[in-house]
Amino acid sequence: MELLPRSPGEFGSAQYWERFFRQRGQRPFEWYGAFPELCPVLHKYVRPRDKVLVVGCGNSELSEQMYDMGMCEDIVNIDISNAVIRQMQERSGSKRPKMSYLLMDMLQMDFPDAHFQVVLDKGTLDAILTDEEEATIAKVDKMFAEISRVLQVGGRYLTVSLAQAHVLKKAVEYFSREGWVVRVHQVAGSGDKQQFVLPVFVYVMTKFRKIPGSAPQILEICPEEQDKPMRVESAEQLVAAVKDRQHYALLCSQLSKTPCGEQVSLDLCDKESGQPRYTLHVVDSSSVKPSRDNHFAIFIIPQGRETEWLFGTEEGRRQLAASAGFRRLVTVALHREQHYEGMAGIQAELSGKVMELAPPGLPARQQVPFLSMGGDIGVRTVQHRDTSPLSGEYVVEDVKGDGTFYFRRLIFLRNRNVVQSEARLLAPAPLPASASCHSGQRKRRKDKKKPSPAEPPAAIDKSYLCCEHHKAMVAGLCLLGGPDPLPGTPLAVLVVGLGGGSLPLFVHDYFSQARVAVVEIDPSMLEMATCWFGFSQGDRMQVHISDGLDYVAKLAAEAPAQYDAIMFDVDSKDLTVGMSCPPPAFVEKAFLQKVKTILKPEGVFVLNLVCRDTRLKESVLATLREVFPLLYTRHIEGEVNEILFCQPNPAGRWDPTELGARAQALEGALRQPGRPWDSSYVLADMLQAVRIL
Repeated sequence: MELLPRSPGEFGSAQYWERFFRQRGQRPFEWYGAFPELCPVLHKYVRPRDKVLVVGCGNSELSEQMYDMGMCEDIVNIDISNAVIRQMQERSGSKRPKMSYLLMDMLQMDFPDAHFQVVLDKGTLDAILTDEEEATIAKVDKMFAEISRVLQVGGRYLTVSLAQAHVLKKAVEYFSREGWVVRVHQVAGSGDKQQFVLPVFVYVMTKFRKIPGSAPQILEICPEEQDKPMRVESAEQLVAAVKDRQHYALLCSQLSKTPCGEQVSLDLCDKESGQPRYTLHVVDSSSVKPSRDNHFAIFIIPQGRETEWLFGTEEGRRQLAASAGFRRLVTVALHREQHYEGMAGIQAELSGKVMELAPPGLPARQQVPFLSMGGDIGVRTVQHRDTSPLSGEYVVEDVKGDGTFYFRRLIFLRNRNVVQSEARLLAPAPLPASASCHSGQRKRRKDKKKPSPAEPPAAIDKSYLCCEHHKAMVAGLCLLGGPDPLPGTPLAVLVVGLGGGSLPLFVHDYFSQARVAVVEIDPSMLEMATCWFGFSQGDRMQVHISDGLDYVAKLAAEAPAQYDAIMFDVDSKDLTVGMSCPPPAFVEKAFLQKVKTILKPEGVFVLNLVCRDTRLKESVLATLREVFPLLYTRHIEGEVNEILFCQPNPAGRWDPTELGARAQALEGALRQPGRPWDSSYVLADMLQAVRIL
């Protein structure tokens, strides 16, 4: 039996609805939103003594259920279908004497002005506003004008809708322009879940007298899980907020039916601030054999460890799911701006939401385990937060790593999933904020305490390079010509990009005759590195606040062939480019020629390359090969980083055996009596996988 219209425009046709209800017969038809789901919202806005008008009533049971539940009795129902009005009059009859059904077009109603306290519309606006053609918009404007006319000041117009963007936007713009308060509720369910996976919304437009001039709009959204509405600034923001909830419902529906081929990620936001509180990744593992107890688990990532390979990459999370032995694992990352009441508090807060992401076939009443590393949520202490005109907002935070060590990290919040710089702390626990240069709380600019190098920072372990790519860059000094490179050999080193200062500081401390020049474009980074990462300048270490492009160009013109090693570890501020390190201008041929000019003939140029764009990466490598005859590459396992070692002299080529021996010699020479050296370093391993391009 054909019950759906051939085109959406037929929803507004009286002939279509006549045919529809004749064919359907006596069975009630609920487009969406059954009474139990709508009842909590209706109770807020419909009072027992209200006179209620239901427009486009169809043969829905909504009015009858409101009447029978005692919500209200003075209900007038209208519809353009004669067949359905007769049907409903017969169905209610004498059982509901105060409720009436009238054949009437809501575009031209016979009721006097200000006759009703409530106008209720369940799916009628959706049925009429099927497109944005001029004739359709004119019909909707007429509908809204009539509803406004028959509604008292202070009355409510309630529309039950699937909230398509053009429908919601039209309603919000029309009534907010008239000075009405507009609030959108998301109801708890969606009626027939086999037919409708989208959530149902109720628009509540409350009529106020129109004030001459530009009165402020009052637009609010009230999600299903909370009663307190959230204020938004514009119709566009309201539509966007609704769209987010629709996408979430579609995602949950999809995940409940089939395993996800690709990892799905989503943010759950704080109800009060609207800021992200949890970031979830849904990972399905096809390698895990099904059993009753391994369908589903939730893994809480300890605070501060969300950037580690195991938790911060797709491959790492896939490995985590497989090793945990669950067919679907949801990893949960905690945000630094939020406060958490331990594992039990997180579990209580997430239990309802994560079950919406359950896989198909999950047994009823199955207990879903919450997992973590060591059973706790980790430790994260934000020591300092500031904003740089060049680098944007950033934080310095101390986190507990895997084991007993604590680490200090620099994070640029424009790319919050990337650790910009990291250092290991010697202290057994992070120092309280009061013992450091700044408090961990943001202060007003006028009260902000200036960092003072005289104040002792937390103890930094300068013998340890946290970043694997920094270890590889140091190991690359083995490529220098001449005898085995020893710490006592005089070296001139240029480092472009300071960050927390770990790389230049290590070279300075462990190569006793090295003179290190650092170029940093952002003066805030020098201040930050000095205060929080134990960085300091001296006779052999000097920082130049300058654009690296300008500094190298000036050196090339004035003082060529002066550096034994040049190291680029500089991030790009432009996140739209597929290369986050270095900025594209640093790998253009003309600039690389200048780099080659200031490098000694037997020197080495070391570049940290982070490029996800395959074509762009190939282009960069091709340009480097044009300038430097000898090019080695070292991929950092588990990371996007690739360290490139470039030399101007092709005669300086080493085979892997020689490189390993030189790296071993370097490591042995660095282990000097009385000088701390982390035992986990094996610099020979850093060059083990080096290949010549």
